[in-house]
Amino acid sequence: MEALALVHEYTENPSLRRHMRSVEAAMRAYARKYGEDEERWGAVGLLHDFDYERWPNDDHAADQEHPSTGVAILRERGVDEDILDAIMAHADYTGVDATTRMAQTLRAVDELSGFMVAVALVRPTGLIGMKPKSVKKRMKDRAFAAAVSREDMTASCEALGEDMTEHIAFVISAMQDVAGELGLEGRA
Repeated sequence: MEALALVHEYTENPSLRRHMRSVEAAMRAYARKYGEDEERWGAVGLLHDFDYERWPNDDHAADQEHPSTGVAILRERGVDEDILDAIMAHADYTGVDATTRMAQTLRAVDELSGFMVAVALVRPTGLIGMKPKSVKKRMKDRAFAAAVSREDMTASCEALGEDMTEHIAFVISAMQDVAGELGLEGRA
């Protein structure tokens, strides 16, 4: 399975693609840190929202289509169950607990990387030179990226067993490595 080809097949929105690529970068970095398989962890990050554009969640629906629809597609393509479990667990409403380090990491980097994209978009230098202090300052501003749950970001970081400031710095570094690909290297 070629993860990037699947993303391009199902997702046209450039912002959603950027988000998935950001999560992939963070997952790869954590795989290196934890001595895990970087390709597998990167695939989890890249694929976790590939179905979201076609099957977005309806806040009033009893059965949410994302990520279960995507997981069903991936299962048909022979993707390993640990990857599917991590993808299901990244959304707390699925009822699937994040019991593996891969799933816990996906939860911890998903919301945070999205939040950091928002922070980067309002900075003249984008991700370049971003520090945890500026991210934490924006986290305190509830009007900024209001849809992002600060409580979820904090709880998932704690569940992973990482210090929040160090976690933010780690994810910033991972995303800076792909800032050009993300279009977040700042404005000239």
